[in-house]
Amino acid sequence: MKFNVFKNTVFPIIIGIVLVMISCASKVKNGLNEETEVPNQFENDSSIVVGANQTEMYLPLLKGKRIGIVANQTSVIFKNDNTNTHLVDSLVALNMDVKKVFSPEHGFRGRVDAGEIVKDDIDTKTNLPIVSLYGKNKKPTKEQLEGLDIVVFDIQDIGVRFYTYISTLHYLMEACSENNIPVLILDRPNPNGQYIDGPTMEKQHQSFLGMHPIPLVYGMTIGEYAQMVNGEKWLSNEARCDITIIPCANYTHNKTYSLLIRPSPNIPNDQSIKLYPSLGLFEGTNVNAGRGTEFQFQRYGAPFLNPETMTFTYTPHANFGAKHPKHKSELCYGEDLSNATIKDEMTLKWIIKAYENTTDKSLFFLTDGFTKHAGTNKLQKQIEAGLSEEAIKATWQDDLERFKKTRKTYLIYP
Repeated sequence: MKFNVFKNTVFPIIIGIVLVMISCASKVKNGLNEETEVPNQFENDSSIVVGANQTEMYLPLLKGKRIGIVANQTSVIFKNDNTNTHLVDSLVALNMDVKKVFSPEHGFRGRVDAGEIVKDDIDTKTNLPIVSLYGKNKKPTKEQLEGLDIVVFDIQDIGVRFYTYISTLHYLMEACSENNIPVLILDRPNPNGQYIDGPTMEKQHQSFLGMHPIPLVYGMTIGEYAQMVNGEKWLSNEARCDITIIPCANYTHNKTYSLLIRPSPNIPNDQSIKLYPSLGLFEGTNVNAGRGTEFQFQRYGAPFLNPETMTFTYTPHANFGAKHPKHKSELCYGEDLSNATIKDEMTLKWIIKAYENTTDKSLFFLTDGFTKHAGTNKLQKQIEAGLSEEAIKATWQDDLERFKKTRKTYLIYP
């Protein structure tokens, strides 16, 4: 195994390149060619500097190399005037030899619906070929990697197992290891990095929604997670990928972190990020989790929930992030969580409440989909049996404690 972590403290940060974050209700580009009011709960520590901003640490590693980049709309270098420059545009402007871009779920510019096939394309701004890693293949082929000397991975993750960017990372590392191509990871903070929670993925239920035996919320950055993939020998044939990590400066797992750019179309703000570990489980049910509204993952509802107890109503419609939301144009009964206080935990209280208030229980679960999201078939059985959240969570604890011990080995940040 080979991996390198550049320690920020021994390199000066270029003056003028600082990560400046904006506080509540700031108007920012959301990565979808729209300007949207993004209500953030936190004002970020301005001393945090993402890996992409630390150009002095990685440009020497790219000079003279033929470069591939795994990127999306979050792959930006932040400026001190509240604007940003896309990493690809920056490297092209610096005459780096960028050959192609690899795009994950939602596409290079982040406009594609969840689960929708992403097609190969040409970037109109740079004329670079875009190779989809969420279309015909999720793992780069030998032909797609041919002619590259190094691949850069720079994507903002949100630290939830079924958020598929870590699966894209796995397949990239595996393909690069097979073709002797090093991977350079530009790290970014995890906005759900303060805690570990949820059921652990069971091997028999692995899919692109969860490839490794980790809890639903795993408390690691992309860089830390890449080290775990190598160290735990999770790649095919126990292969090791040659990785170099440019870590964030001045970040710790105890620091809150707001995202200025939507990491995907249906994650619009801090509240949706904090609720996603809990409400994301609704993706494996027939309950709508806010898709088709402007409050994605901040509400849930369905026509078959009891209107006498679930008095909040809304109607999903097709929008930029969901062409075909569940229960499109149907009145849904449910609960609004857009102003709820969220603890650093993954909770089952809303999915249990929704199930208890379902008028026809046969309508609730999409069994295969729910098992893939949960990583186990036990959780559905526990909910159907009427177990309390406390009782269900008690069954996770041994796995969580084992994972926490393993996780410590791979941490870059305190």
